[in-house]
Amino acid sequence: MMLSLMWLALGLLLLTAGAEVLVRGGSSLALSWRISPLAVGLTVVAFGTSAPELAVSVRAALAGQGAIAAGNVVGSNSFNIAAILGLSALITPLAVHVRLIRIDIPLMLAVTAAGIVVLYDHTVTRFEGLCLVSGLVAYTAVTLFLARGSKAEAVEATPTPLRSTALASALVIAGLAGLVFGAEWFVRGAVDLARRAGMSEAVIGLTIVAAGTSLPELATSVV
Repeated sequence: MMLSLMWLALGLLLLTAGAEVLVRGGSSLALSWRISPLAVGLTVVAFGTSAPELAVSVRAALAGQGAIAAGNVVGSNSFNIAAILGLSALITPLAVHVRLIRIDIPLMLAVTAAGIVVLYDHTVTRFEGLCLVSGLVAYTAVTLFLARGSKAEAVEATPTPLRSTALASALVIAGLAGLVFGAEWFVRGAVDLARRAGMSEAVIGLTIVAAGTSLPELATSVV
């Protein structure tokens, strides 16, 4: 049991550090290629916060542990809304932009409905995966278009660029390595813990894995 928890802790540490380093290096590289800070803030930085969930789910899927991958997706969404939003609001009341209510929340509900549909038959096909990824690309494009009039918020979220392109490239490589090895160790710990505790992989994915991969977002939101 202790060994399983150790793998989980080490994996989570690497996932968190890897995502942070990847965002820092990726943002600097993108800015050095004259990509606008707005685009960087809404793509590299935004996707970077979801890098741990993505890495763990992909690793679990490659290892044939689809229950952990699916459980992580569903559990992370629940954790983000209940824990992250709830704790943030307990600390201080949150002002919600009207765009969030009119556009983002309906889209979130639509994506959730799509997830229910594709998971209903207990299998997610490659075509369904392609449709979901295509929807993400379309959403990002629309977000970039709509955010042109409010650049300050996205630019503010963009890390200060590094002066050295070589250092930025090294950070990207280190960040990717951290995500790969962190996901490997985290999934290993989760699977071993499930077996030792007599719990299904789906339950582990819905609870421990989902909460663990969402901790970086919780820390960012609370701070």
